[in-house]
Amino acid sequence: MEQNAFPNVMSLRGFEVIDNIKAKLETMCKQTVSCADILTVAARDSVVALGGPSWTVPLGRRDSTNANEAAANSDLPPPFFDLVNLTQSFGDKGFTVTDMVALSGAHTIGQAQCQNFRDRLYNETNINSGFATSLKANCPQPTGSGDRNLANLDVSTPYSFDNAYYSNLKSQKGLLHSDQVLFTGTGGGTDNTVNNFASNPAAFSSAFASAMVKMGNLSPLTGSQGQVRLSCSKVN
Repeated sequence: MEQNAFPNVMSLRGFEVIDNIKAKLETMCKQTVSCADILTVAARDSVVALGGPSWTVPLGRRDSTNANEAAANSDLPPPFFDLVNLTQSFGDKGFTVTDMVALSGAHTIGQAQCQNFRDRLYNETNINSGFATSLKANCPQPTGSGDRNLANLDVSTPYSFDNAYYSNLKSQKGLLHSDQVLFTGTGGGTDNTVNNFASNPAAFSSAFASAMVKMGNLSPLTGSQGQVRLSCSKVN
């Protein structure tokens, strides 16, 4: 469902890892560990493996029987959102502005498709000219040309979970429009938070871990709600 939502379509990878974990768990304790718990633990452990913070993951979630693409499209902020839209989107889920900026720091790893940052390269002015030039060869201006080509969200340290994302924003090297709107350099609403996270790795790590705990507690299904899927790709 979520992998086919607009911001993610044809770009999310690694589902086979989750499927392999699920298959092994099913041989040891059938229909006991949900896909939701697997994903939550995998998210934490992936961050730790790349040098980021750890946090306690409560377990006992169950899987949805009615997850759908429309809901994912409604809930996932698209890459063209401005700061007002981002603040509202995260706020609707109970996140503070600091939570939002911290969770955006997950873009210290991962990649985005050309079609999601093309407009920023060719039509926005708050972008480092050298950074834009370096990306244009792999993301031509005509729509439909290289739409699926990928670029690292963090040009500095793409394989480390660190606070370089925020330093990139201060240098106008945010890849997505929704990244760069977090820092204007002129006293924008989240400039101080970006400055803090850019200069204080511990502050970012602490805020990110807290926000991830909050995200993991967003209306989880427990008890007799939902189900424990036998396969993560479909309901039982």
